[in-house]
Amino acid sequence: MPITEILKKNADFYPNDTALVEINPQLESQTYITWREYSLIESNQGEAYRREITWSEFSKRANRFANLLLSRGIKRGDKVAILLMNCIEWLPIYFGVLAAGAMAVPLNYRYTSEEIAYCLKLSDADALVFGPEFTGRVEEIYDRIPKVKMWFYAGRDCPSFAESYDRLVTYCSCYVPDIKLTDSDDAAIYFSSGTTGFPKAIVHNHESLMHAALTEQKHHSQTKDDVFLCIPPLYHTGAKMHWFGSLLVGGKSVILKGTKPEWILKAVSDEGCTIVWLLVPWAQDILDAIDRGDINLDDYKLSQWRLMHIGAQPVPPSLIKRWKQKFPDHQYDTNYGLSESIGPGCVHLGVENIHKVGAIGKAGYGWQVRIVDDRHNAVKPGEVGELAVKGPGVMTRYYKDEKATADVLQGSWLFTGDMAREDEDGFIYLVDRKKDVIISGGENLYPVQIEDFLRKNSKIKDAAVIGIPDSRLGEIAAAIVELKEGETMTEAELENFCRDLPRYKRPRKIIFAYIPRNPTGKIEKPKLRELYGAKSVVAHENEIE
Repeated sequence: MPITEILKKNADFYPNDTALVEINPQLESQTYITWREYSLIESNQGEAYRREITWSEFSKRANRFANLLLSRGIKRGDKVAILLMNCIEWLPIYFGVLAAGAMAVPLNYRYTSEEIAYCLKLSDADALVFGPEFTGRVEEIYDRIPKVKMWFYAGRDCPSFAESYDRLVTYCSCYVPDIKLTDSDDAAIYFSSGTTGFPKAIVHNHESLMHAALTEQKHHSQTKDDVFLCIPPLYHTGAKMHWFGSLLVGGKSVILKGTKPEWILKAVSDEGCTIVWLLVPWAQDILDAIDRGDINLDDYKLSQWRLMHIGAQPVPPSLIKRWKQKFPDHQYDTNYGLSESIGPGCVHLGVENIHKVGAIGKAGYGWQVRIVDDRHNAVKPGEVGELAVKGPGVMTRYYKDEKATADVLQGSWLFTGDMAREDEDGFIYLVDRKKDVIISGGENLYPVQIEDFLRKNSKIKDAAVIGIPDSRLGEIAAAIVELKEGETMTEAELENFCRDLPRYKRPRKIIFAYIPRNPTGKIEKPKLRELYGAKSVVAHENEIE
């Protein structure tokens, strides 16, 4: 079933129930606005502290955009790119593209103008919807991409080279367009994180999107009464696919435009959120703010918050231990996935398995997993090999890249590029990226293992380990260490702490510095390699994200 059918169902069954709430905590003025009022004026993104829409209004807005696209000649299989910050318009626009039979092409809001141009050209985009934050970047390139015929602007003060999205949809029909979709129809192009060079274009069909919704709901048992807090960027598969679980049951979701600990807890408290998906840095920031006394949990209504889950990157077990000390009643889950496997859920821990914190879990709902050697033979339990996954959420292909597709798709199996091992109980532990493995003096070093150890130190906020060239050993492990606010540490102190590691795993170089992460929480190791002398390490090219 195409996922657009779920939106139709929600509009029919729960027309007046709240579907989406947007909270912009950066605004001091506590203004509120509903979609019905909002739709009568030109888009005023970001000018209200709180905005909300019902399922009926969500569906009508999606249908209006679908009918606008169809009136402009968009047809089945055409591509419509979306370049917006998280906002209440984002998901209706996405579903409008799908309802028209076109393919949605979400773009990373951190892209430079050249990266935007690259992705528009690679995806053969026919139209772009963009917000006010991107006017300058889009203006630099709009006349260099003749394939894009329509430039829709969602915001106030529409630039001369674009058309006002909000004004145009006002005059379009709100009825469901007569477009028949099937599970096998292409639905979306997502771009890989692009941590090395320009990103790849990942194609998913409607079956993938629907399976993501089913997987999320099966794993986290969402009901109509649950309220999901969405903080990560909607252009990424992770945030959207977790939200799909709420879509499936017609539950309310809150889009929070900010990541400060006090903003997160206030949103949970004010909106009655029951499920929150965090990235590792945000969870750390909340715990650190509590420890410093900046946050008093008694100031918030948090008793309804039942589940905190984390994904998008390896999760330090020490972090979850700290979390459970502060929030002992919370269920906890972690999810593993790639954009190539429609985001999170192909492997997941399960709320009943907190005794296995540190593992990414077992095969998710409807998924199969294998750990294999370089010849794709299964390895024994305890041995390290490459993780491969199989299921209805695997991408169909990399768009216009047969070679890259063939490199990672073998039959129905997706080879993830992640190294993993399985314990005696069948739980999978992520060891590291296949191409992040450091070979030092003939020994394989897995950075994630060293990073997890370093984060056990109470003074350390974050840690990243990279390989840098060494004339004698080939590579050595360099640890970039970010300390918590107000903490100090010497190299000698950290070296002494690392004596509990086997000698060959101890970092040979220590750098105290800030650790950059991308919007989905992944450590930006290519940037660290460039900063700290690892440019020549070519083994890290062509990563899958």
